[in-house]
Amino acid sequence: MTGTLINVAAIVAGAVIGMFIKKGIPKSVEQGVTRAQGLAVALIGLNGVIASMFTVDADGGLSDNGGLLLLVSLVLGVLVGELVRIDDRLMDFGKAIEGKINIQGFAQGFISASIITCVGAMSIVGAINDGLMGDSQVLIVKSTLDFVTCLVLASGLGIGVAFAAIPTLLYQGAIALSAGFLSPYISPDLLSMICMVGYAIVICVGLNLLLDAKLKTANFLPAILVPILNNLLNMLKIL
Repeated sequence: MTGTLINVAAIVAGAVIGMFIKKGIPKSVEQGVTRAQGLAVALIGLNGVIASMFTVDADGGLSDNGGLLLLVSLVLGVLVGELVRIDDRLMDFGKAIEGKINIQGFAQGFISASIITCVGAMSIVGAINDGLMGDSQVLIVKSTLDFVTCLVLASGLGIGVAFAAIPTLLYQGAIALSAGFLSPYISPDLLSMICMVGYAIVICVGLNLLLDAKLKTANFLPAILVPILNNLLNMLKIL
């Protein structure tokens, strides 16, 4: 789990430095910085969806894969999320901490950063490599990216970003510890579909920052499980 621990430290360090930068940003500039962050996050999410969904054919043409699965995943995911009230529960947790430490905006920073740092192929592949072979290279690269991302986010959203280290530790740590079991079942196609749905959720985070869209992004999280379920059903058909 060395790579995951490095990743966690990078998230906290980036957020702390971002908080120092935030102190030097006038309130009149802070809103513009947040909007710029939202645009960047939305574009990162869009790029991830396109990279996961489209492939280049031998003749140079583009073919798409997984569009219907993306639609079904998001619809079923948000249906489950709304019924369970995942976002509301996380927001209540964040606001309870806000009340105790008297820091406004903690919940938004925590949820937004947690989704960004936990979504993507690098989280899964890096944690598996770390758990199976002790190879932390992928997670070290991810740590560098997360350091910059959390630095920028914390400059606009505050210290709540640092607490994204907790779900990152739990998520990547769980994958690393169970890597021997999970590795044979995570095919490249399944990984692409998981990332496609995950990056679509990242776009929601970007829209919230850019347009103040008030999308309950955490309610979309169950959507990531739908490609896994779909893959399992396809495997059972083959058997």
